[in-house]
Amino acid sequence: MRKWSLPHTKTLLTITNSAMKMKALSLTTFPSECSHRLFSVHSAVSSNKHMETEPQGNAKSEQPFSDEVFNSTPKLGSYQLGDSTFYSLIQHYANSGDFKSLEMVLCRMRREKRVALEKSFIFIFKAYGKAHLVEEAVRLFHTMVDEFQCKRTVKSFNSVLNVIIQEGLYHRALEFYNHIVNAKHMNILPNTLTFNLVIKAVCRLGLVDNAIELFREMPVRNCEPDIYTYCTLMDGLCKENRLDEAVLLLDEMQVDGCFPTPVTFNVLINGLCKNGGLGRAAKLVDNMFLKGCLPNEVTYNTLIHGLCLKGDLDKAVSLLDRMVASKCMPNEVTYGTIINGLVKLGRAVDGARVLMSMEERKFHVNEYIYSTLISGLFKEGKAEDAMKLWKQMMEKGCKPNTVVYSALIDGLCRVGKPDEAEEILSEMINNGCAANAFTYSSLMKGFFESGKGHKAVEIWKDMAKNNCVYNEVCYSVLIHGLCEDGKLREARMVWTQMLSRGYKPDVVAYSSMIHGLCNAGSLEEALKLFNEMLCPEPKSQPDVFTYNILLNALCKQSNISHSIDLLNSMMDRGCDPDLVTCNIFLTALKEKLETPQDGTDFLNELAIRLFKRQRTSGGFKIVEVMLQKFLPPKTSTWERVVQELCRPKRIQAAINKCWSNLYG
Repeated sequence: MRKWSLPHTKTLLTITNSAMKMKALSLTTFPSECSHRLFSVHSAVSSNKHMETEPQGNAKSEQPFSDEVFNSTPKLGSYQLGDSTFYSLIQHYANSGDFKSLEMVLCRMRREKRVALEKSFIFIFKAYGKAHLVEEAVRLFHTMVDEFQCKRTVKSFNSVLNVIIQEGLYHRALEFYNHIVNAKHMNILPNTLTFNLVIKAVCRLGLVDNAIELFREMPVRNCEPDIYTYCTLMDGLCKENRLDEAVLLLDEMQVDGCFPTPVTFNVLINGLCKNGGLGRAAKLVDNMFLKGCLPNEVTYNTLIHGLCLKGDLDKAVSLLDRMVASKCMPNEVTYGTIINGLVKLGRAVDGARVLMSMEERKFHVNEYIYSTLISGLFKEGKAEDAMKLWKQMMEKGCKPNTVVYSALIDGLCRVGKPDEAEEILSEMINNGCAANAFTYSSLMKGFFESGKGHKAVEIWKDMAKNNCVYNEVCYSVLIHGLCEDGKLREARMVWTQMLSRGYKPDVVAYSSMIHGLCNAGSLEEALKLFNEMLCPEPKSQPDVFTYNILLNALCKQSNISHSIDLLNSMMDRGCDPDLVTCNIFLTALKEKLETPQDGTDFLNELAIRLFKRQRTSGGFKIVEVMLQKFLPPKTSTWERVVQELCRPKRIQAAINKCWSNLYG
């Protein structure tokens, strides 16, 4: 565990002065006139669309209540007659967000020198927080004593601090904290809640070491950390992948007499699962039982989600059974996570079985679960099962939304039924469900792939008629389809329109245009377009398909040397060759050279180079190609294969897999 040294008492002052380099904001100048204050608040509220701006020139001219209201209330102790009415009005207007009336009440209190209660200001601070009026809350906090004779305590301080943090202004929160705590005239000492809020802000900024210093400073300030303190710090450590320290903090809190709750364990389990520590997370669950702290739905859902991300769905289903046996009922999130994980692994049929189990237990199946299963079944070629599920959904009265309709349309297009998909689109629109760009893109792709390019273009035009905004995917589908149909001129026009509207082409759009240009014999123009792809934009980086298009075009022109250079560049950029790449070069070496070669030496060298660069999966693929083509790898190639296979981790993984297959 990282060593934690005891801090100094000005930790946050150091943070704001050196680490944050904050822009200075004034905390001392505040408007004193009611008219100025009204204009300030009304302007801010108007910008948040709460009300229109109405600057008030004279507070006396517009009183929202009569004097009789205040004179009719009983006198409360040392307070003046009518004070309780002021407090009630403040609470009412704050809760309703009526800032205009609220400011008029405050102006009258200020004019009559009324003494305000701190709890009234806390109501106002909460209202400002809901309306995102952070600076108004800060200004009012600074006027509490001078204008309303109300003593500020740590309660109002924490209320304003929370408003700032809830707005995500973490640097501003630390600056406010520093200003108040270090101001001698304020005489406000932070309590446990204050530290919890500040530690949260510091963790959100990624300054976990500073959060630890604050945590160690708490006993010095006579503040005992509570469950929230530990959970916040653990969460911050987990997000920085400092899992060992987070787990050790669990032991420390118990030594200090602060016993963990399911929430505490859930924070750690979530952090471990996200960082691949499923084994340790499972041990923590066992630890929960030992400490008499029963796992809840969040605990099980987090573990199940982690197992699904890892692809270990059998264990996820087993954990679901354990969850039920522990009398902890799974919810829609639990089932949805498992179904989604099964579909991603190509096990949509198993996902449908989980759905049946879910329905047997009277759980509500939402549209997103149906869409996931329908899409998965279509992708696995089980169109009949997908349509059956669609009918079951309709019979059970589950009204499909855009996501479900889009999944069905995409699925029908995948199995070559774009005309049926178009009928579903019409039904979808008639039922008042708006189609989105994904819906139209799927239908366009379906028509292109079924040889009905003219219908795809009609769908493109329908998008504009139905006020559906085009996106990069729509343009990519259209450009790809037009290029495949040999309509390069039309594809160029769409390309130009896409760029003029500010859309950036993705790798599909670039590859499609390059393919179209190569087929038209414009190799130089295709290479220029390829060079545009080699930019920082991740969406437009060339992939193996892009390289194969150009390699094939170069080899067909007998430009072997240029193609070899491009292959080297491809590997330098971390893109491994595939079976298509190998076939392109094997054909070129056999047909385009004066002295034909079978490609054995070429593939041996390619495999060795990949192994030397620690790209073992790519190297194995080349060896597989050689064996499929009956091209014997050299002894040096086999040596590298054996070395890679005999690494300790690989051997242990193979042994574990054998035991698993034998004994399940």
